[in-house]
Amino acid sequence: MTSPEPDVSVGSLALPPGFERLAENGELLATVATALERVEQELAEAVANADQLADLTSRHLLEAGGKRVRPLLTVLSSLLGDPGVGTGQVGEVPAEVRSAAVVMELTHLATLYHDDVMDEAPVRRGAPAAHELWGNSVAILAGDLIFARASQLMASLGPEAVAIQARTFERLVMGQLWETVGPQQDQDPLEHYLRVISGKTGSLIAAAGRLGALFGGADEATVDTLEDYGEKVGMAFQLADDVIDLTSASDTSGKVPGTDLKERVPTLPVLLLRQEAARGDAAARSALELVDGPLDTDEQLVAAVTAVSAHPVIESAWEITRGWADDARAALAPLPDSPVKEALEAFADYVVRRDA
Repeated sequence: MTSPEPDVSVGSLALPPGFERLAENGELLATVATALERVEQELAEAVANADQLADLTSRHLLEAGGKRVRPLLTVLSSLLGDPGVGTGQVGEVPAEVRSAAVVMELTHLATLYHDDVMDEAPVRRGAPAAHELWGNSVAILAGDLIFARASQLMASLGPEAVAIQARTFERLVMGQLWETVGPQQDQDPLEHYLRVISGKTGSLIAAAGRLGALFGGADEATVDTLEDYGEKVGMAFQLADDVIDLTSASDTSGKVPGTDLKERVPTLPVLLLRQEAARGDAAARSALELVDGPLDTDEQLVAAVTAVSAHPVIESAWEITRGWADDARAALAPLPDSPVKEALEAFADYVVRRDA
């Protein structure tokens, strides 16, 4: 299914549906637009390298595009520390916030290089994965180089920022490790899956919220609130991505449908399908025969994707995903009403409206 068209343009980027409240205040929208445009420029500068191969490989995924979820959340979170946030009369986003936004996106980009090697994914953001063009070793090293650039930039923000990045990086690695080894014998597969995406996705989006609020000058309670919100939004975002992997065409998602099935990565719809099969659901058992069978040809993969996407577990998966988005909105309750708070609430809705 296709994503809804964004309502508000921000330079070359676009804000999701529901951000009309920002658009109603020209000064506030201009502040966000300017910050994100400068973040985009600083991202390009951060990956630039005098070595031709290093420069080419580092720019590959950055230039392929992306939603820039983490920079957007970092910028929006920072505005909560501005004295004029209640009226929309906010000042310029501080340079430290922009640097933190760049680090968040660089860290995300680096993980994609590594993930695509581990998953043997052929396509990322509608372009060939880096390992398809330059091989596994170069792709891994390109990811390492981007991590290095992110670390250098984070070091300029001080020891607290470095500590946040280090904790986040540990969670990212642990999430990937848990996914790689799978659940323990006595561990519930669904709980294991949620633990994985908390590490792989929730951690970095939580860090974006925390760093934005921190360097935007918000009080400690607000910083903690944005970290909690970011964690929950991150969970909803990844859950939605995993459902979309089975329900969206490649020209709208930028990935080959059923990639997770092909790589035998258990995601929410398949885990729910196994629960239904265990309860005696014949349609679930039939779908699982395709999922667990050979997926070497396009025909086999399409058959498995079709079977899973046609089962009611897809709607159950969306209900769980929307629950995380609701929790993210609820996490913002302690914050005073403002256009920025409304934008953050709208963003939580957007991440689970991409199936519309």
